[in-house]
Amino acid sequence: MIYIDGGVCAPKGFLASGISCGIRKSNKKDLALIVSQKKAAAAGVYTKNLVKGAPIIVTQKNIADGYARAIIVNSGNANTCNANGIEIAEGMCRLVESFTDVNSSDVIVASTGVIGQKLSLEPIERGMPSLVEGLGDNSIDAATAIMTTDTAIKEVALEFCLGGKQVRIGAIAKGSGMIHPDMATMLVFVTTDAAISPEMLQKALTDTIQDTFNMISIDRDTSTNDTMVVLANGMAENACIVSEGEDFEVFKAALTEISLKLSRLVAKDGEGATKLLECTVSGAKSKEDAKKIAKSVICSTLLKCAMFGSDANWGRVLCAIGYSGAQVDVNKVAVSFKSEAGEVSVCSNGGGIDFSEEKAKEVLSCGEIIIDVSLGDGEACATAFGCDLTYDYVKINGDYRS
Repeated sequence: MIYIDGGVCAPKGFLASGISCGIRKSNKKDLALIVSQKKAAAAGVYTKNLVKGAPIIVTQKNIADGYARAIIVNSGNANTCNANGIEIAEGMCRLVESFTDVNSSDVIVASTGVIGQKLSLEPIERGMPSLVEGLGDNSIDAATAIMTTDTAIKEVALEFCLGGKQVRIGAIAKGSGMIHPDMATMLVFVTTDAAISPEMLQKALTDTIQDTFNMISIDRDTSTNDTMVVLANGMAENACIVSEGEDFEVFKAALTEISLKLSRLVAKDGEGATKLLECTVSGAKSKEDAKKIAKSVICSTLLKCAMFGSDANWGRVLCAIGYSGAQVDVNKVAVSFKSEAGEVSVCSNGGGIDFSEEKAKEVLSCGEIIIDVSLGDGEACATAFGCDLTYDYVKINGDYRS
């Protein structure tokens, strides 16, 4: 399994494009299109927020048969809480049909941006000729077009062997704020030329997100538009995966690898963030307890502030463990902070130990911090991903609509 270039265009038979059509007030790219040359097996996971963007409802309907061929996405407007939201989302699908050979019922549609503002089809329709003309090896353009407050493009691709055939999987993602997933993250689009049935693709996706995207938190706000979809067009010509077994596990491992990579990229690019935080929990009584604790630590506003200030205020870690709801003997807990600058142990058996504040400051001044928690209660483990909380987060969200 090796990383390669190409993003969603790395697998055979996938083309992508991204343009500025005028939805956003700036001249930034705001409309993306991904098309498979063949109809592909499709699987998706979506937000569990009761307030859902109209595109999710349309996408769920369109891939109910397990297949799709295209993905159209706009940024700058979430098309959520709009009276005509369904009409607009369906209209975007019809525009794809009008300008390509893809049936509107085979189109996945997604939107991201401000909630509660009307979205017009006019700029999208005006941009369609340019969008379709740009279809090619343009994954980066598509990745750029789905960004909102993101500061970095999130794109990845892998090559691996499946049943003796060379197979590729690629993905793009966006997500920086309003991220506390209960399915995936803001928007993630995955393409692969693997041959796999819709049922097994859905199982692989559902399994994968549990330890990857569902373990991210930027600000504890679960988006209304969270969507992750996978298209598998089978052009690698491996024996189609129709049941669990070795090939299924290999495919799921590849999907998990790119999901972990993207999860870290999303967490690192949290709004206003200066540091990627990873909380690794070991020695838990159960996987569920390990996840609860890792996520609780990552979500702690006080800890996030301490990490921004490079302050080894480890008591905030213990506090977050205590209210996590997990079954834990706090008198066995050990905590250490790690980074490329080294490691400093700050807590053992639930109590403080002597450590060098200068060394701790050095460790916590790096751009990627690991908060290592050992519980001593069992063998289960988990990792959660997040970021520090800075002044800029407030600035960004204080005038987000402008």
